[in-house]
Amino acid sequence: MTSTDVFPEFLPPASVRGSRESPRRRQTLHTLAAVAVLLATGTTITSLNKCIFAVYNFHYPLLLSALHMLTAIVIDYVLIRMGFVNLQIKEISGLPTAAKVKVFLLSLTFCATIAFGNMGLDCVQVSFAQVISTTTPLFTIAISKLFLGKHHHILKYTAMMPICLGASFSLIGEIQFDHKGCFYIFAATMLRGVKSIQQSILLQEEKINSVILLYLMSIPSFCILISAAFLLESDTVWESSIKSDNRLWMFILLSCLGSVLYNLASFCVTTLTSAVTLHVVGNLNMVGNLVISQVLFGSEMTALSYAGIGLTLSGVLMYQNSDFIADYLNSRSKHHEEQDHLKTD
Repeated sequence: MTSTDVFPEFLPPASVRGSRESPRRRQTLHTLAAVAVLLATGTTITSLNKCIFAVYNFHYPLLLSALHMLTAIVIDYVLIRMGFVNLQIKEISGLPTAAKVKVFLLSLTFCATIAFGNMGLDCVQVSFAQVISTTTPLFTIAISKLFLGKHHHILKYTAMMPICLGASFSLIGEIQFDHKGCFYIFAATMLRGVKSIQQSILLQEEKINSVILLYLMSIPSFCILISAAFLLESDTVWESSIKSDNRLWMFILLSCLGSVLYNLASFCVTTLTSAVTLHVVGNLNMVGNLVISQVLFGSEMTALSYAGIGLTLSGVLMYQNSDFIADYLNSRSKHHEEQDHLKTD
């Protein structure tokens, strides 16, 4: 089983083994499935977390983040013990020391990312947080260029311009602006770019299984987040305004389960494509989150906010179709050259 496998493989019946799909087609199906899960869970988690914070007055973002990590530990341990991945628990310790250090550094970045993200979501609207998060590919491209020496097509750099401009418009047009929440969201956005590069290295170069990586990363992340929750949120008295009914805990459970699926899907997308593609695909979550934000929370948006959304989506489409646009431009250029050559003859 490769590092991209999250679910167990069962041998097909003998009658259909001869018609097994090609590896390329199977990889395409895996990619599409991972993208679908990423989009579905990305929209669900954001809305659930905002509902927990805003509707039920549960202002404990660090504790919620720690519960996400605890859920990941439990689920990944069960998947490993039940044989859903080939590696056994005892084989995890066989990782090279350098790989273990990289996993620990990823844990630090990961827990900081989700902690800042949840704290920011507790202060600002879903629509504002989503638009600012779309600038993550810019940081990912910059980091991969400066530190890893990766080169991208000029159209991909060009696509970052409307994305950043759209985020700027949304920032200017935000009605319920909160300086602290804005800082948290920008910090989470920058750290998300660093996290993508780190997990890309571990998944693609170290060849660590997605489930194993999430399991190894969740253990120190949980310890850090639960410690931070006790230190920073212990002085906050359990507010009587918290609507502590069964629905609150059901939403917290769904948020935890969704976070595990989201992280596994993001690891798979990173393994099968690239870190930048992960965030560009994730930007499509913004459409669903904006709709849900309007329906559930009645978020107020200005004309600049809508203009920012349009620019951001245009940048996403430009990035996704950069190869197609480049091929089209090259073919047109060759066609004109051939036409000029025929005229001169």
